[in-house]
Amino acid sequence: MSRVLPPNLQAALNSGAASLCRCWRIDRRDGSALGLTDHDEPLSFDGLSYSPGALAGAGALETGLGLAPGSSELQGALSSESLTETDLSAGFYDGAEVRLWLVDWSAPESRALLFRGNLGEISRGSLGFQAELRGLSHRLNEPFGRAYLLQCDAEFCDARCGLSPAAHERAASITGVESDGGLRASALDSEAANLFSGGALLWTSGANSGRRQRLRAHARDSFGARLEFWTAPLAPVALGDGFTILPGCDKSFATCRTRFGNQRNFRGFPHMPGDDWLTATPRSGVPHDGRSRLRS
Repeated sequence: MSRVLPPNLQAALNSGAASLCRCWRIDRRDGSALGLTDHDEPLSFDGLSYSPGALAGAGALETGLGLAPGSSELQGALSSESLTETDLSAGFYDGAEVRLWLVDWSAPESRALLFRGNLGEISRGSLGFQAELRGLSHRLNEPFGRAYLLQCDAEFCDARCGLSPAAHERAASITGVESDGGLRASALDSEAANLFSGGALLWTSGANSGRRQRLRAHARDSFGARLEFWTAPLAPVALGDGFTILPGCDKSFATCRTRFGNQRNFRGFPHMPGDDWLTATPRSGVPHDGRSRLRS
């Protein structure tokens, strides 16, 4: 596919003595931007500084005709102060917007945009990272719309759920850290067991402040409330670390109705027939004619 370059950049290429490099701009989910370059000195343009040394290599961009999605791969070392394993693990780069520029490093105003898309799957090793690059047309392959399921497809307390987070979240702090990773929070001692299992926790202070996690289990024993995560927090948890937590929801109609009284906003299809009904044969006295199961 042909590409029209800016006249000054094309003139540099035609001269046979062009000094070219690649610059990557990554706009993270938290609103901050990161600039990386494969040049050996920092470059600046459009109000962003591009740091050298963090990129180990980038694969060739593959583009197809029509609406075929473009793809590539970006590899790098965790050698930049602004590119850390902690931020990668926290998900700040998940789905981040990426722009790739071809730049004449002797005159950064001479540049051309080669690629624009998003980061896909990111994997990390002991010394570096590897990220999938997805072109804008990749979004055409993403599923849209709702799924026909028994369970609700809304997130608890989001706009579609309709419940207020302020009415259901609890604020607490860590009062005990156990050797197996379990945590204690005395402010939750009076809450029913399993209320927060599967719930969303937001750290409000301590080394993990600002990060969100999903609880695996919330139990009660003779020592009070005990919390367990699916994955350990990125930074060590200390006594006094504060957090807010929302109850867990198993997305069933029964839970929505009996625990939260929110059946009017249930976003699933609780009356859809199951496989046993679909494969059953007609029997005398048992309605099986395809009409609504909610008839009186």
